Parts: sequence; C-alpha cells; structure tokens
Amino acid sequence: MLQKHFSGLFSEEKEDHLNAIVGQKRAKKDIKSALASGRHIILLGQPGIGKTTLAKSIAKLLPDQEVIDCQFHCNPESPICPDCLSKKEKGEKLVTKMISGEERFVRVQGSPDLSAEDLLGDIDPIKAMEFGPLSVTAFTPGKIFRANNGLLFFDEVNRCPAKLQNALLQVLEEGYATIGSYKVDFPANFIFIGTMNPNDSSTEQLSHVFLDRFDIVYMGHPASSEEESKIMVDRGNKFDVAVDEKIVHFIAHFIQRVRGNDKVQRAPSVRATLGLYERAQANAMIQGKQKVSYKHVFDAVMSVLPHRLELKPSVKYLQSASEFVQDQIMSFAKSQGVTDDLEESDVP
Repeated sequence: MLQKHFSGLFSEEKEDHLNAIVGQKRAKKDIKSALASGRHIILLGQPGIGKTTLAKSIAKLLPDQEVIDCQFHCNPESPICPDCLSKKEKGEKLVTKMISGEERFVRVQGSPDLSAEDLLGDIDPIKAMEFGPLSVTAFTPGKIFRANNGLLFFDEVNRCPAKLQNALLQVLEEGYATIGSYKVDFPANFIFIGTMNPNDSSTEQLSHVFLDRFDIVYMGHPASSEEESKIMVDRGNKFDVAVDEKIVHFIAHFIQRVRGNDKVQRAPSVRATLGLYERAQANAMIQGKQKVSYKHVFDAVMSVLPHRLELKPSVKYLQSASEFVQDQIMSFAKSQGVTDDLEESDVP
C-alpha cells in the first residue's frame, strides 16, 4: 500500500516533495527511489544535517487514513491492541477517526538499554492472569505497532544491541511480528527509516543480516555557502531582529571555511551554523538593537563553535579547539575587512 502510494506520488514528478531540506539532491533522489521500491532506509551522515527533518517530511507525504480511535491506531478491520480486541469480543462499537501521516510518525531513540519488548511488546501479567497467558488480549503492543501503516523513525540505529536487531529481522522482511508463544502474526506494515553517525565510536556493530534489509542513503553537509545561507534564513529566524544578507553570507562562508580546513577532523554541522545565526540575533535583541552587526556574530563564536568540532590528533596537542576557532575568526574577519567590529567584541 505505502509503496504504491509513493510510486504514484514520485512518478514523473515536477514538484520537490522533500523541499523542507535544502540541497541534498542526490540523497533526495535516492530516498524517492527507495520509497517507490518499498525499501527500508538508513540515512548515514553527521549529526545536524537534517536527517530527522527529512524523515518528518516523508511522514507528511503519507495519505490520511481511517483508524480506530486508540493509542495504536488499529485498523478497523483487524485491531491488534488489547483495548480494541476486548471491545470487539464484547460487541462494543469501535469508534474510528481519520489521521494524517504526521500522526503516524513514531520516533525511537537508539540506546543499549532498548529492549525487544520496548519495540515489539510484552505480556501484561495482570491481563495474563485474567485472560490466560497465551491470550492475545494479554499482549500489550510495543511502539513499533503505533507506526503501523506509517513511519518508524529509528534515530541512531547502530546504538541498539544485537538482540534487538535480531528481533526486528522478521518485521523488516515480512511485515509481521510473531510474539513469544503466540501463534498469531501481528501485522506491522510501516516504513523504517534509521539514522547512523559514521564517526560515532560508542556504538554496536550492525550485523550483515540486519543491514541486508536496508538501502543506505548518504547525506553530507551543505554543498555551498548559498545552501547554508538559505537554511539560516528559512529555519533560523527566531527573533524580530533584521539580519543583512552580507552577515548571513559572512556566517555561511566562515562555517564552510572551517569545515574545509585541513586541521579539522570532525567538522561543525548545520546546527553550528544555525546556532551562530540565532545567537547573533539574540545578542542584538538583548542589547536592544533592531539589526544584527558583525560584533553580535563575533560575541557568539566562542560559545557556539569550539565544542562542535574536533581537530586532527597531530594538531589538537599543539592547539586547542578554542584557539583554533579564535585564529580562524580573526583571520576571516581580516580577509573580509571587518576587523573594526572585531575590536569592539568580546572575543578574547
């Protein structure tokens, strides 16, 4: 059903349905192709490049659907949650409602503490005593069933333990989950979009069998300062303070310059760009100014940037991240002819 929907949506399309993300043309092309093929996806890229925003944009494209008015959005023809099953057995009327794709967006945060029961569900001991240990009514569905006919967004999937990976194999391949001793297969028809940070070392190894269920889509930092500037203007205006185009470009070019520096091992993400932009606005607002100046940008740099980057081992023992950022903003300001503003700022 979902594959057919996306196949029709993306067929000979002229509209960019994923325009909430600036740039990322190759990634968006791969995502549309994967969705039209009914494939599950893992978005691979650094933090702060828009993976979550992209997944939410996909959820918005899902069609509205009639479901039972319960927390698991049960299908009226085949309810799965204990409450709906109990009402059905008693002959009670099941109230339905229409919900959007956004309401069927379910997020799971990857963690070593996450268990298969958290995702798939478990037996409620009280209901097991009342209805019997093998009664379907005693089963409490996990988070995965709330995404039925929707989108399950698994952030940092490579942080989940091997046991959880194994529990997901059947669901990812067949769209059903066989729980414990039950002979009933519970339907779980959803799009799975996971994310991975390639540079995160505190993770679990994903098995080849698990990865074989996915297509990998690679996402990178904005390709140009123009894209970076557009992201700031589209997403970063939190204050009623004007920001000249020249200052927007100054921030974008500065971040791009830092990313391209051969001393940097882990580059600052788009969150750093937005942070610098928003903090400059906040500095202007706090000082009662109606317009952002270069001074407001300089005053925010040391609070926003150093902890968001990592220098190469050969460099960081000779120079701290703070010293590196200070040198970079000073030299860049000089190249742009705005050192007079820098002298009045709080940059050490």
